[in-house]
Amino acid sequence: MGILVDEGTKVVVQGITGKEGAFHARQMISYGTNVVAGVTPGKGGEKLDGVPVLDRVKDAANLYDANVSCIFVPPPFAADAIIEAAQAGIKVIVCITEGIPTIDMIKVAHFIRNCGAVLIGPNTPGIISPGKTKVGIMPGPIHKEGGIGVISRSGTLTYEVVDQLTRVGLGQSTCIGLGGDPIVGTSFIDHLKRFKNDKQTNGVVLIGEIGGSAEEEAAEYIKDEFDKPVVAFIAGQTAPPGRRMGHAGAIISGGKGKASDKIDALKSHGIAVVLNLGQLGKTAREAFI
Repeated sequence: MGILVDEGTKVVVQGITGKEGAFHARQMISYGTNVVAGVTPGKGGEKLDGVPVLDRVKDAANLYDANVSCIFVPPPFAADAIIEAAQAGIKVIVCITEGIPTIDMIKVAHFIRNCGAVLIGPNTPGIISPGKTKVGIMPGPIHKEGGIGVISRSGTLTYEVVDQLTRVGLGQSTCIGLGGDPIVGTSFIDHLKRFKNDKQTNGVVLIGEIGGSAEEEAAEYIKDEFDKPVVAFIAGQTAPPGRRMGHAGAIISGGKGKASDKIDALKSHGIAVVLNLGQLGKTAREAFI
């Protein structure tokens, strides 16, 4: 089984009539995802390749039993789109949008916690359970169904890691992009708890990057609670303090968030850390087989 999404997932795409929303909705459908509806206010009654377009997420939930949302909405409006999905009863919300104002995300994070929804992102490539469904922009062909969970702060590195895993014969149970903005909806620990209880998942690859303390906190959780093998990689090993590297959340500030600190924390808790990304597939095969 996959975590959070599987064959029973029914997706509503918010912003489906925009260029990105339309393109990736079609890609999801091509992969086999059950996209039941799209939402663009003011364009209700239209269709995209047979998918009904509605004005409100609530209508998608009520009429088509949508239970997962995928958001392709411009940054000024994306926070409201997340809140609308949560208010409609959508329990898994995947926000692809990058650059939502931080002050808006503070409000969203508080709202999401109170309503019990799971927010993946923003600024995420999404989530995929290979062979079952994908919600977001991850390239389907590189994935293979199997028993390795992947949790990543970097979209591009996720693709590289998954490709290596597939090439060495390690399929994936579920792959999740946490998102690269300063405030995101879920953490490594949130998903490690889910993978711990997932019978299909035999091990986890954790892809971190500079900035924040999420990796150190995950290392503590793995040491104390997680009983499956973990392989980790930390991006940004040569990043100078104060310089943002790619994502808005990938910045060393106040003397915290350095790659070396994260690597040391992971190693000290018995977690295999790959220093050369090109060796990840080989290391994972040795750790998981």
